[in-house]
Amino acid sequence: MAQAVNQTLSADDLIELGQALLKPTALIELALIAACLAGAWVLLRLVRGPEVKRDSIWFGRGVVDGVLFPLLALLFALLARWGLAAQWRGHVPSVPIAVFKLVIPILVSLAAIRLTGRVLRRAFPESGLMRSFERSLSWVAWAGVALWITGILPLVLQELDTISWKMGASQVSVRNIIEGAFTAVVVLMAALWISSALEARLTQGATDNLGIRKMAANALRALLLFVGLLFALEAAGIDLTALGVLGGALGVGIGFGLQKLAANYVSGFVILAERSMRIGDLVKVDGFEGRITDISTRYTVIRALNGREAIVPNEMMITQRVENSSLADPHVLLTTTVQVAYGTDLDRLMPLLSAAVAAVPRVVTQTAPAVMLSAFAADGLELTIAFWIADPQNGQGNARSDVNLAILRTLDAAGVAIPFPQRVIHGPATLGA
Repeated sequence: MAQAVNQTLSADDLIELGQALLKPTALIELALIAACLAGAWVLLRLVRGPEVKRDSIWFGRGVVDGVLFPLLALLFALLARWGLAAQWRGHVPSVPIAVFKLVIPILVSLAAIRLTGRVLRRAFPESGLMRSFERSLSWVAWAGVALWITGILPLVLQELDTISWKMGASQVSVRNIIEGAFTAVVVLMAALWISSALEARLTQGATDNLGIRKMAANALRALLLFVGLLFALEAAGIDLTALGVLGGALGVGIGFGLQKLAANYVSGFVILAERSMRIGDLVKVDGFEGRITDISTRYTVIRALNGREAIVPNEMMITQRVENSSLADPHVLLTTTVQVAYGTDLDRLMPLLSAAVAAVPRVVTQTAPAVMLSAFAADGLELTIAFWIADPQNGQGNARSDVNLAILRTLDAAGVAIPFPQRVIHGPATLGA
């Protein structure tokens, strides 16, 4: 009987709402709402300025597709509804705020959808699963708005509250689970938003303590997600004391089956804290040489000069020998060899080669290149030229090629020949000789 009365009241409310939308006062409300939307757009356009910030969560790409537009329009609409109600109170017997009753829930839902979409696109720019989740959440939000406007939402929540079961010592209902999921989504969006904004600020330019700040961002994300999980469980009506048993089981699982995974996470925090390896360092590990492009809590990404990338577990970066060419000093020593004919005036040639190598743009001039007579080869005198470069991340083969070309030009200009291999072939002895 109570349910029938509630449904009748809901139907009467809908009829009353439809009649209010047909009154002339609805035109005034529409004009005020249009003014609120236009005012929000103009104000945000002035605040944003002429420069468009790419993938901005607050402003979006066109002002109206950001989070601030529905929030500011909602604030203006609430103020306009309050002022209109105060103006009509005493002049109109019943104050019909019909259009505002429809628009305000729509603006709230739009703000939630825009916030969720922008945060997910910032945190997972290429994830198709997150886009599907965003669309599903949008449908759920619009359905909630429709149920709220029609007055059916309280009835649905009451019915969901009656569907319950015992989970341990707690009584859990479908409504509790839905509220817990909603809380989890809200906290997840906040955690992803804060961590994405923090990492974006950290990656702007190279800094000495980038590793520590990245570790702080990862720790903050993990902490916020953990707090969100606790809030979600509490909202769902689950007793948090049961987490003690879950923690014990998780510890046993880590001890037996997740040793490597736990070791990689711990090693990641150790690398970021000790700063033994930083983003941009040129390293060689397990026979793979390249530049570190990312250090996460589980693995390190190394990009070779030929474009190949290796995902190295952090435990390997801790337990194995790692050659870091740019830990304390980015300068790298390179060598090349050349042979000249016997009889060459080395006292005149060696200073010419040293000056020619020093003139190569990428060769460091603070330490002069060294030219040494390294061996008396079978075909000529072998000279070894040693030189330093300060940017190994730009490639070593191209620097050695430029030095070899400079050496070749110097030898040609000095008239020094590079000897070819010479072999003396003796024929078979003649019989009877």
